[in-house]
Amino acid sequence: MVTNTVREVTCFSDRSFPDGTPLFPHNATVRQYFEDFARQYDLLDLIRFHTRLTGLERDGASWVLTLDHHGQPISDSAEHVVIATGRFNDPVIPDIPGANTFDGPLGMIHSFNYKDPLAYQGKRVAVLGGSISSLEIASDLSMLGAASVYLCQRRQRYVNPKMFLGMPIETRLFTYERGRLALDAPSDYLRDTETKIMEHAGDPSRYGTPKPHPDFAQAGATGSQHYLSLVAEGRVTPMPWPERIDGRQIRFSDGRGLEIDGVIAGTGFKLALPFLAPDVAEPLNLTNTTIDLDSFTLHPDLPGLAFLGLWSQAGSYPTPLEQQARFLAYTWSGEISRSENDMRAGLNACAAEGHHRQPHTQAEMTLRLARLCGTDPLPGTDDETAQRIRSSMTTGLLYRRVGPDRLSIKD
Repeated sequence: MVTNTVREVTCFSDRSFPDGTPLFPHNATVRQYFEDFARQYDLLDLIRFHTRLTGLERDGASWVLTLDHHGQPISDSAEHVVIATGRFNDPVIPDIPGANTFDGPLGMIHSFNYKDPLAYQGKRVAVLGGSISSLEIASDLSMLGAASVYLCQRRQRYVNPKMFLGMPIETRLFTYERGRLALDAPSDYLRDTETKIMEHAGDPSRYGTPKPHPDFAQAGATGSQHYLSLVAEGRVTPMPWPERIDGRQIRFSDGRGLEIDGVIAGTGFKLALPFLAPDVAEPLNLTNTTIDLDSFTLHPDLPGLAFLGLWSQAGSYPTPLEQQARFLAYTWSGEISRSENDMRAGLNACAAEGHHRQPHTQAEMTLRLARLCGTDPLPGTDDETAQRIRSSMTTGLLYRRVGPDRLSIKD
């Protein structure tokens, strides 16, 4: 697949994609970018590859790691440990009655394992889920020659394109000001979001989808450049959520049925940290979807342990992850202070605001973390510069204007 985020926000502030890279790079290009980034800073020789963490426990002032390296158990210890395993590595297969009986020739897979769209040419495919991965896969398949493609979803979301009037959608939805609204004026943010989405694509039912919930907040939103047009052309058929599966037949509550060759489930992921010792997991109140952390990063009862990038988000991760890494580096190095009282207050905010229950946005998370580490580019600027910042797309470079490690950036 290709990224659903534009290249300028899918990179770090220290390195751009090479000239000639498409606006939305292929995943192989993104992988090469990260390898080149690591090579630029001589990191590859410091990394022990082919190594899996199987256990993490506390021993006095140290953290003890149990590891599997090429099938051989080894152990190591460290004063500081950063868990950066991501939110998207333990796929959820939907609990549909009879799903284990599906016997189509292409089987049922999760979108995590979607590697070869050409295998579905000439086949009848059901894609389960209504978020961006499901819509992009359904679009891919229909344009690459699948015989028929059905998108089965629990509810109809509003759908943003990747591009609007020749500009990436990030220039409208993920600006600095939109991040500020999400943090400081949520009701204004919701109204602004609805207004913009109606400008971008309007009511999806006009293209042939089911009618979304009249309450925009309950309907929700996702993105895909081609999906709505493909529905309008009859190349992707929206369907309700399956009631059951019988062999190759997918059955629906309205009595309809489909004979399918393959099923792809874009149905999300569990928050999985199975290597944590019970006494480490306990203060985190860890579930399949939530974790209790101060500022998405720390816990006062687990000194020397940090968690990066475990929230659910719309938009690119590299930009907010860069701010989170700076927050952690500055805290552990003493560049900024984060007292136990600060962390306890952060835990209370995590519980009150439900930090890991709902998706956030790239712009919101970047600004939230930047405020913690002193990299918010707006305070102290003149009116003209402030206006440019407010309307700017959220990128790593925008957040290198001020604070430790700031760069000399021309406006």
